[in-house]
Amino acid sequence: MKRIIILGSTGSIGTQALEIIEKNPDKFQVVGLVGNTNRDLLEQQAKKFNIAKAVIGAEAACDLIADTDADVVINGITGSIGLKPTLATLASGKRLALANKESLIVGGHLVTDQAAPGQIVPVDSEHSALAQCLLSGNRGEVKKLILTASGGPFRGYSSEQLEQVTPEQALKHPTWTMGKVVTTNSATMVNKGLEIIEAHLLFGIPFERIEVTVHPQSVVHSMVEFIDGSIIAQCSPPDMKLPISLGMTWPDRIEDVSPAIDFGSAHTWNFEPLDEKVFRAVALAREVGAQGLTYPAVYNAANEQAVEAFHNRTIRFVDITSVIEQTLALHNAPNELTLDAVLESEAWAKETAHNLISKRS
Repeated sequence: MKRIIILGSTGSIGTQALEIIEKNPDKFQVVGLVGNTNRDLLEQQAKKFNIAKAVIGAEAACDLIADTDADVVINGITGSIGLKPTLATLASGKRLALANKESLIVGGHLVTDQAAPGQIVPVDSEHSALAQCLLSGNRGEVKKLILTASGGPFRGYSSEQLEQVTPEQALKHPTWTMGKVVTTNSATMVNKGLEIIEAHLLFGIPFERIEVTVHPQSVVHSMVEFIDGSIIAQCSPPDMKLPISLGMTWPDRIEDVSPAIDFGSAHTWNFEPLDEKVFRAVALAREVGAQGLTYPAVYNAANEQAVEAFHNRTIRFVDITSVIEQTLALHNAPNELTLDAVLESEAWAKETAHNLISKRS
């Protein structure tokens, strides 16, 4: 039986993880919960699963991880605030089921250097798909990773059309139900840019061998091309319970976690290239990923500030990427990546982005 700690238990990843656990009481035991500001739901979860250790906040999460016997920690916290709990999990020796991509992206080698082989299991649907596909061959046989993107609500839009979109439109994702920041990041393609950096850090594949293809049906979650020309894809209806369950049991699978594709019905799956000139956040992410150091942290922090401003109607949708670019252009990275450098750079980036936004408004 796996003992599970869930960080972000009141969010989308956390609540779905608890549903899986509830349906498989012979396989899992919840031993700790970390919520966000939704105290009422956290209390309900703690009562339902008989959890004495239910806390709120990243600092409390680190203490809970250190003091609790567990096999797996699911990090479903949103944002780079999840970095300290990620590092605490790795230091404890527990397996990390990582849905909090930002902690890996801003932490870079601080995270990967501390992780034992196989200690991090990705929970993002795309990276879980890549991990599954990579089981089909040796790492030396991998030619490229192919991340799929739904295209978000503005697939096929021109730069001029993007100038007119509203916050309400940006939150109408055609496939997934997610929080405000992640949904907006999907619309700008910042999310896909972050996923490129995440794939590079998780699997050690150079940026020039990580591609993006737009697949609006969101059934093929990602693919791996091998040197002989074979492409292996992981396919399933859009449902996060499958990668969440694998995060808890990797490499083993749980029966009937998610519905399979019904091939008794007809299906049409489309793939098209991503227009990186319109959605500039993807090419920008490749650049900051290659630069390393604190540049990814600045990219992420400036984006968070810009997304908030967009939803406050202070800037336009197209200004989100522009604010990120301007903030990066002003950044002088330290010579060494440390936790303090990450935290200081994030604070600087948010203040700088705020000032840039104020000038625009």
